[in-house]
Amino acid sequence: MRRYWLLFAQTVTVLLAAYFVVGTLKPEWLRRPTTLTQSTGVSLIEAPQPANSPTPVGSFRQAAQRASAAVVSINTSKAAPGRPNANDPWFRFFFGEQGGQPQVGLGSGVIISPDGYILTNNHVVEGADEIEVTLNDSRTATAKVIGTDPDSDLAVLRIALERLPVITLGNSDSVQVGDQVLAIGNPFGVGQTVTSGIVSALGRNQLGINTFENFIQTDAAINPGNSGGALVDVNGQLMGINTAIYSRSGGSMGIGFAIPVSTAKQVLEGIVKEGVVRRGWIGVEPADLSPDLMETFGVKARQGVLITGVLQNGPAAQAGIRPGDVIVEVAGRQIGNVSELLTNVAALKPGTQTPFRLQRRDESVQVNVTPGLRPRPQRPQQQR
Repeated sequence: MRRYWLLFAQTVTVLLAAYFVVGTLKPEWLRRPTTLTQSTGVSLIEAPQPANSPTPVGSFRQAAQRASAAVVSINTSKAAPGRPNANDPWFRFFFGEQGGQPQVGLGSGVIISPDGYILTNNHVVEGADEIEVTLNDSRTATAKVIGTDPDSDLAVLRIALERLPVITLGNSDSVQVGDQVLAIGNPFGVGQTVTSGIVSALGRNQLGINTFENFIQTDAAINPGNSGGALVDVNGQLMGINTAIYSRSGGSMGIGFAIPVSTAKQVLEGIVKEGVVRRGWIGVEPADLSPDLMETFGVKARQGVLITGVLQNGPAAQAGIRPGDVIVEVAGRQIGNVSELLTNVAALKPGTQTPFRLQRRDESVQVNVTPGLRPRPQRPQQQR
């Protein structure tokens, strides 16, 4: 037995000595084989990968995740315009079939209700024969137009899907210049895209885009296909519906415009509840203040909108507003130009008495006006 033990001890000693010699002289013989076939020859230091990656400081990740799920892509198609002689057999004999290709369009939208209501721009769906909505989770559905409002360039669609993600509506009246915002949409059809910027200006109007203009201006990149998409704050709450850009190239130049969510809510409620948007109207002919008009009417005011004419028996006339008066405030909001007067009067509820502050020569006058329902004029913007 002792002989076997000595043999085992000598064998172990020899093997350990051999391992030590090989490890010293030829260490590569003892390394594990690797699957790498090529080495960069560069030493790299990589950060450990945590199980739950924390949100980096200053990141908009959470806001983008909250809002993106409720932003959809909208694809529209419209039948090719018919040719006047298309049904003439002689025309078809000589020229053949002249059927054109259907026209297609691209835009974005925002799901604002679990019932399937979607806000988008009127110009995205105007004249469309078919509207297909694609959600961020790749589900698709055919949308029905519930109603449109060309004056504000807004439209309400509806889809029939379950478990819809819904965006949270924010308070656009609290937005200030310099606030950070995100624009979410499907520019050029490349897929949902999030861009960031700030609020560049508020109350932009007289741009000739819509009848009623009160835009939020932003430098967040907005491109074709973003129309109808969401402008959200850093909490992912909806602040506006992206609508238009100023561009010389067709792409973003850092000047984009969004319809405030406060306006969008009014349009949505009017279309869903009554099928039409009911706007206020007082029956006046307004004009921006100018030295000539101020001299003609003897106006002393330096701010407001001059009333050059009043419709007989209209809401303004019944409240005592006269030609030569200057409307300074509507429902406590200061008025600086005709566009602001139009927007603020249109936002009033017909039949509800509203205070107006006037400047009548040297006197400050307050009257209560009960606006009527704004008619559909044959010539837009003649009366406000």
